[in-house]
Amino acid sequence: MRRMTGSIALVPAVAMALAACGGGSSTTDKPAATTTTVSPADVKAELTWWDTSDATNEAPTYKKLIAKFNETYPNVKISYQSVPFGEAQNKFKTAAAAKSGAPDILRAEVAWVPEFASLGYLYALDDTSLIKDQADFLETPVGSTKFDGKTYGVPQVTDSLALLYNKKMFTAAGVEVPKTWDEMKTAAATIKTKTGKDGAFINPAGYFMLPFIYGEGGDLLNAADKKITVSSPEAIAGATKAAELVKAPGFVKPPATDAYAAMMKGFTAGNVAMIINGPWEVNNVKGAAAFGGLDNLGVAPVPAGSKRAGAPVGGHDYVIWSGMPSEKAAAATAFIAFMTSAESQATVADELGVLPTRTSAYAKVTNPIIGQFKPVMEAAVARSWIPEGGQLFGPLDEAATKIMVLGQDPKAALDAVANKYKTEVVKSYTIN
Repeated sequence: MRRMTGSIALVPAVAMALAACGGGSSTTDKPAATTTTVSPADVKAELTWWDTSDATNEAPTYKKLIAKFNETYPNVKISYQSVPFGEAQNKFKTAAAAKSGAPDILRAEVAWVPEFASLGYLYALDDTSLIKDQADFLETPVGSTKFDGKTYGVPQVTDSLALLYNKKMFTAAGVEVPKTWDEMKTAAATIKTKTGKDGAFINPAGYFMLPFIYGEGGDLLNAADKKITVSSPEAIAGATKAAELVKAPGFVKPPATDAYAAMMKGFTAGNVAMIINGPWEVNNVKGAAAFGGLDNLGVAPVPAGSKRAGAPVGGHDYVIWSGMPSEKAAAATAFIAFMTSAESQATVADELGVLPTRTSAYAKVTNPIIGQFKPVMEAAVARSWIPEGGQLFGPLDEAATKIMVLGQDPKAALDAVANKYKTEVVKSYTIN
């Protein structure tokens, strides 16, 4: 691990106002304790942290950072628990609702934060030292931490989808990096003809269909006007383009199950030239002997549709359970401050290839892949940070499979999504 320079600043012994959102739109603020400054050695607590990162490729880096944190805070014990990402959202909600078993600190997907805050499960951080340098964080990741005028998280990592490609396969086929979906279609066919290998693999999931929808000027919702737009003509046009590509020469026909794993297996083995995916897979590609190392990995913005090129912004935030005892406040503040410092974010970026949320962290990063994602993030599209945001992708995933695998009419599939949003997710919204 690259050695980090400096250390985090001393934090107040009890810096938190511990202002918990009280259910619905009401807010209950607990009074702040007296602020005093203490030595890191005097900060004592045991904190449970649910880490939802990849247990194989990412978790070891975070465990090393915990050890580094304990060099400064020797009396803060971090009870590290790796919780599968697909289980964490419901597991946290169940524990928080029962007021038992929830972690003190959670690595939350960005869409979960407004939902958890609206339910009263998170502490507001506005009166803490954790937001004192918020201007150093990128604007879009910070947006994911807000709900009803308060701040409920600290951005950990950010990301977006990109076109990842195999440089050697591109050279062998004599193709250029595609800038539009139509160019990608042509390139995939050429690669298949000239190399005998597959040109592209698109994962048939809702999140991965968003670049097609954005590319035609569409979106899932218009939160400002409270409208459901997933079945708009623009969104249908995007889904239609995705369906067209997966049937085109050189594209892998995705399976109905475990398509993501199949996509990554083909790409890392050097059998697929192009995929749409994010920086979280950089470490996986790096460790794949058959791929040829990161020097062989090309990164570019997702191809454009008829209107623009754009992919969704994702990432994770650190949040604190509203049931955490106040006597743990100083330790929790110190730990999150350390884990989100520029030095820690640069370490994570160098080792894992994920993108920092702090502007100052980028100057400390030595991993060249991070710089390649800069134009990707410039084209990224912010999602609707509403409490229901995390519930949008289940119905969209079903539709993506029906459209891209089973060949269902895109309009019919997206009409069904719109109706499900209306009846189950954002009931006060109107369709289109």
